[in-house]
Amino acid sequence: MFRKIFALLKKDLLIETSYKLSFILNIFGVFVFLLVYFFIDKMFNSEITEHLKEFGVNYFSYVLLSMAFFSYIGVGIGSFTERIRDEQTMGTLESLLLTPTRIGIILASMALWNLIFATFNACIYICLGAFLFHIDFTNANLLSAGVILLLTIICFSSLGILSASFIIVFKRGNPVAWIINNLEGLLGGVFFPITVMPPFLQMLAKLLPITYAIRAMELAVYQNYSLAQLSNEWGALLIFSIILIPLSFGSFQYALKKARKQGSLIQY
Repeated sequence: MFRKIFALLKKDLLIETSYKLSFILNIFGVFVFLLVYFFIDKMFNSEITEHLKEFGVNYFSYVLLSMAFFSYIGVGIGSFTERIRDEQTMGTLESLLLTPTRIGIILASMALWNLIFATFNACIYICLGAFLFHIDFTNANLLSAGVILLLTIICFSSLGILSASFIIVFKRGNPVAWIINNLEGLLGGVFFPITVMPPFLQMLAKLLPITYAIRAMELAVYQNYSLAQLSNEWGALLIFSIILIPLSFGSFQYALKKARKQGSLIQY
């Protein structure tokens, strides 16, 4: 099993490292992106507004951590859909699925490289925040942050598999990705706390797992919240995961069965 995962990971690594300029531009892009929010924060004199008091930080500190965390969410949503799409365009999807490899191993290998790359991106955010912008992360509760991170990866990987199921069947037009890409950042508290929004949008935000993930991570890192204090947040993420894991794998199996029956696995 591990040899197969390592082989697929090695393939992704070789492909990624062959585009050195893209790798460098990614690092520069993170820096430029952070500068935008740094100057936005400066415009408001780095004040801790009423909406940020529970986190105990200014706007820039809030959004830097949420964006670093959001890169992991991109792993769950983007890994599977992008890889499925790439395998389709290269004509290798059918060959890959015909190998004597379990679907779970194939899916795990698809996410592994993106997870490593997302970890690297998150480290860039944190290092820039700590050494260049002097944000204090020393009060972080690492156990709470680790548990929230794990549950978030599981939850959003399930959504990613569900999203990939639509790609296999419909090729284009992915309602799961559309909803997440258009609503998560707006309603989930990535760019601002959800308390900024009117009550009806706050109620809608509570239907999204990212809302609980972002709030929990902010409180764990900046306010040293324990797992007991974050029980509502990690409990919600656990419930989302329990529902989404069987739903995502069931939908993926169904999508593969339907595509094989139609002979459309290699179409894109």
